Amino acid sequence: MEKEQKLIHICEVCGKAKIMTSEQAFNEGWDYPPRMGSFGIVSPRTCGDCGMMETLWWALQSGAIKSVEDMTDDQKVVLARIQNEPASITPREG
Repeated sequence: MEKEQKLIHICEVCGKAKIMTSEQAFNEGWDYPPRMGSFGIVSPRTCGDCGMMETLWWALQSGAIKSVEDMTDDQKVVLARIQNEPASITPREG
């Protein structure tokens, strides 16, 4: 049986970061691909303690953000990380 890859799960609301498998993250309440949503597609990236109303996804869905120019620097970082998943959340060896 192949061992599931561990990824860096980063909550875009509180900033918590944890290296774990997708199964572990799901069991801890994280909203993160591939169990919740898809890699490379904007959706909430939150830990089990935070809601989605402060996420980039929510800002886009609510109309608060209409273009990249409307985003904060933190939101631009989140967008870049999501666009480059899973490479952007793969732990480096060493």
